[in-house]
Formats: sequence, structure tokens, C-alpha cells
Amino acid sequence: MAASCFSIIAFYGGYLRRFFTAAGLSSQIVNIDDKTTMRFWGPIKHSEKPPLILLHGFGPISLWQWRHQVVFFSSIFDIYIPDLIFFGDSTTTSTERSEIFQAVSIRKLLDKLGVERFSVMGTSYGGFVAYRMAAMWPEMVEKVVLASSAVNMVRKDNGELMVRAKVEKIEDLMLPESTVQLRTLINLAVFNNRSHMLPDFLLKDFLHQLYSENRERKIELLKGLTIGSYDAPNISPLQQDVLIVWGDHDKIFPLERANELKELLGEKARLEVVPDTSHVPQIESPGKFNNIVKKFLCESS
Repeated sequence: MAASCFSIIAFYGGYLRRFFTAAGLSSQIVNIDDKTTMRFWGPIKHSEKPPLILLHGFGPISLWQWRHQVVFFSSIFDIYIPDLIFFGDSTTTSTERSEIFQAVSIRKLLDKLGVERFSVMGTSYGGFVAYRMAAMWPEMVEKVVLASSAVNMVRKDNGELMVRAKVEKIEDLMLPESTVQLRTLINLAVFNNRSHMLPDFLLKDFLHQLYSENRERKIELLKGLTIGSYDAPNISPLQQDVLIVWGDHDKIFPLERANELKELLGEKARLEVVPDTSHVPQIESPGKFNNIVKKFLCESS
């Protein structure tokens, strides 16, 4: 009897797409220049609603990271959700690998789409990109949401994270290849997780469907980060209003990093802590997360 090719994870991915299409979004591909192509979810046609850009973190593509936000925010904003370079179908022949290159790529995409002014929300690695966009183009970026994103991280933080994760290389945590590594990542990223209850066959399916593609290129992205490459935080206050959202039990970027970040970003930054969550509060406590972000984005500056 032939082995079954059915994938629970691929099937669930189709289910997730229904949330995006229900929000009036379609999956589109744009060549932003002669080297780079980007896949994104965006409105079928522009409306009078203000644009909001959602930037995913390291790990699965955007489809898996913003499910609870698309329908909630689509009634208020025109939402654009790109897959960052080397995630999903977004790719480049350029040798650039920094988060600055990711920010420039998003800028080129938005220029192609005619989006001139917008707010941006990034989670974790996506927050690094959001910070760079806000710093480089303050005339375009209206408000900034940094979720679980230690843009103030320093060189030693990765070493401390590897100790907590009991891994020798950061990619063994951020880009797991085994079920043991994936369970470790889940245990750090999710507060009330039940990874011990997940069967190995499901975790192997998850690894194959969501972590195996472009692994070497993603390792290059980790090595290409300029954020975290210094012995002291190397950031400046932003001109925009900034909302920092953090889980009180975040084991990837501990809460003290959020408190420090608020001070570094200055008087226009505020911090909201989501209780009983870790590194993905937008997934662990979407109701509280969404209401916190909505209040910030909709209030007058």
C-alpha cells in the first residue's frame, strides 16, 4: 500500500487562507525590481481606509502569524501582509541579507502599490524591519507597533538565549530541524503550551511544511542582522508614536528588554504587557492584543 501524502499542516494552511480571503485580501506577487520578487496578501482594490502593514517574525510565513488580526483589523484598515524575503514565495538574487534590506524591499513593494503613508506593525524579526522603516522614512510611517521585538538587543542576548534553549547555534532554535528542537522553540515561545501532547508525526509535518524551505538562506538572514551585532543597544528614538506590546512570560526576549526599549525610544513610546503570554501574544491572547493595538492606532496623535 502506498504511503499517504496527506498533510494536516497543508490542509490547515488552506483553512487559514479562508480568514485572509474573508477579510477581502488576495494573494499577489510583485517583481519589486530586477532581482527581487515579493508575495503578499493585500486588498483587491484600494479603499479610503488607512493602510496598515503587518510584518511577520522568523518562523512560518505570514499566513500562520496574523490569522487572528486580519478579519479584526480589515474593517478599519487596508491591510498589507507581505512574506519577507526568503519566506514563502518572496525571493531575491541580491546578496544583501540584513533587516535593512528587508525594509528597503517592503518600501519598494509599497511604492509599486502606490501606498504613500501607512502604519506598520511587526512581531519579533518583523519588528526589526518595522523599526528600520520608521527610522528611514518618517514621512511615510505614521505609527509603529513593535510586538515582542527587542530592537535594542545586544550581542550577548543571543548567547543567553542559546543557554536557555540548550542549543549550540541560534539556527537550531529559530530554524528547527528535529522534533526535539521544535518542542524547545514552542516551550520558549508559547506560555500555556501543550507541546508534550503533540505527536511526533504532526511536528514532523510542521517542520517539513513550514521550516524546511530556504533554510540556508534564512541562516544567512540571521547572520546578516545588524540589530544585535553590537555590545550596546544601537538605536535612536523614533519620530512616530510607538506602541510596544510584550508577553509577561516572554522567554525569547525577556520583559526587561521591553522596559529598556521603552526608555530608549523616548517619550513617544508606550509599553503594554499582555498577561499570561510569551513571545506570540497576538496568537496566545488575540482579543487583548487586538484591542490594545486598535486603541493605539485609532486614537489621535
